[in-house]
Amino acid sequence: MQDAASNKQVHLQMIQAIVTRMASNSFLIKGWSVLLVSAILAVAIKDEQIRFLPVALFPALVLWGLDGYFLRQERLFRKLYDKVCGLAESEIDFSMNIATVNAAVDSWLKVMFSNTLLAFHGAILGSVMAIGAIAWFCR
Repeated sequence: MQDAASNKQVHLQMIQAIVTRMASNSFLIKGWSVLLVSAILAVAIKDEQIRFLPVALFPALVLWGLDGYFLRQERLFRKLYDKVCGLAESEIDFSMNIATVNAAVDSWLKVMFSNTLLAFHGAILGSVMAIGAIAWFCR
């Protein structure tokens, strides 16, 4: 009985490690998004090359999509964690198959437009567009 309880605990720790890694990836993506967009905007404005402003949209959109992917993966593994918590110790098989909980989590597109990601990445896109509009009218 002790080994079975230990197996469940180890399985939950494995899943939690993945959840932590996904959250860390999401945090890093947000940092890279701010850094890349800021750098492109700084170069475009410094050199008065406003035609480069739309280039800042590309990393903003790509990193938004990637952030949505990692958030969805994190949610899938959280659902798997909940599922494993409900299993009897004898049913622990160390499966990391998230396909069994796929239907319980929103699609990638819905996760991309969740409140948290929309607020963060929407603000970045809004800033790029606002700076572009200001630079366009002030030239």
